[in-house]
Amino acid sequence: MKKSILLAAALFIIFTSCSKQTKTQSESTKKTETAKKEVSATETKTSENKTELSAKEPDSNSIVTVHFNEERAIKDEGTPKLYKAESAFDVVGNMKNGWNLGNTFDATGGSGNASETSWGMPFTTKAMIDEMAASGIRSIRIPVSWVRHVEDKNYTINPLWMKRVKEVVDWAIEDGMYVILNCHHDVAGKNTVLKYGQGYYPTKQNSQESLDFLVNTWEQISLAFNNSYDEHLMFELMNEPRLAGTNYEWWFDQNSNLCKEAAEILNMWNQVLVDTVRASGGNNAKRVIGIPGLQASPDSSLKPEFKMPEDDAKMLAHSCHMYTPYSFAMESPGETEFTDAHKKNLVSYFEGLNYKFVKNGYPVYIGEYGATNKNNLDQKVAWFSFFNKNAQKYGMPCFLWDNMQFKVTGTDGNRFNEKYGFYNRNTRTWFEPEILEAIIENTK
Repeated sequence: MKKSILLAAALFIIFTSCSKQTKTQSESTKKTETAKKEVSATETKTSENKTELSAKEPDSNSIVTVHFNEERAIKDEGTPKLYKAESAFDVVGNMKNGWNLGNTFDATGGSGNASETSWGMPFTTKAMIDEMAASGIRSIRIPVSWVRHVEDKNYTINPLWMKRVKEVVDWAIEDGMYVILNCHHDVAGKNTVLKYGQGYYPTKQNSQESLDFLVNTWEQISLAFNNSYDEHLMFELMNEPRLAGTNYEWWFDQNSNLCKEAAEILNMWNQVLVDTVRASGGNNAKRVIGIPGLQASPDSSLKPEFKMPEDDAKMLAHSCHMYTPYSFAMESPGETEFTDAHKKNLVSYFEGLNYKFVKNGYPVYIGEYGATNKNNLDQKVAWFSFFNKNAQKYGMPCFLWDNMQFKVTGTDGNRFNEKYGFYNRNTRTWFEPEILEAIIENTK
């Protein structure tokens, strides 16, 4: 790390230690309520200053106070591969479409490697991945929680966990798929002073502990995945970083000092972590890295407060999630018909993302999307077709979120909640093949 950054980091620590701690915000509104805050992306794009997309070299980077046990860390000892991609657009454009191995390595129950099945998912097998690739899905996003798998006070990741993650990544790459590997479900659940092992939280008072975890984690991931992985592997720094446990958990208020602070902190973290990955050298010096905004929401990343990091390699992409429109894709009971108004809402987001990011040299991918099952197959097929067709206009591959929860039961208002089941991993078949067909047909 550059001496100038370290000096600035020291000054930042002194400054933040003297500042007042941010008051805890009131209880979080549910994600399904605040998602109603969706606004037209076109309203944001008209005020965006296209010359201020990149975050400047951080003057607020904290010095990491602990370092993982390198003797325990897994190293990449595979056969080196040539990294052929010339640009981030080359990689993201070739992804075409994708699927999430959801509620698996990101599950937070159980202990050790047993956590993989703690949320009810079956043990991941090579046959599952092979069938996914054979179905026409080109890419896979593998969400992983890391903080629950550290084995000491220095954030050393359990090598058995890292080996298991590598095994599944390798299966997908052997099938010719593109893989996105991330840091998932590691944001702390409330706005309080973090303790060791609680992950990260985007406030000044928690920036030091957060970076101790995040930097050590990405140093170890970069150590385990490097020269033997070509452009078919991509990193994504965080999943839905947010002010959990506050009224701003799922939306960004430009008039809130807490939101503005969180955006500033996240911009700084993104820069530090990009520098961390690049410093590992080898293929990671040019590997594509996905950069999230707060909540991974386009409503937040389209605001001028969000900046992309600087990167000499110019191999960054923007990552966001879209369960849009909320009333159709997520809310229960919500709406069951996909309307023209819904189409206009989607188009406004794609146009906004294109205007701010794609036109300024950053490809975009939708790391999570989906429409919860409301026993409305024909309407879902229409939604998936329209969503993928319009995303493809701007070269945005979309990764289907899949928690294998498909069947609708009961008659209460929550009967459609979180029914994002698409691929039955037990039978290795699709619950509704028509949806797969809509995805493939519109991403050729």
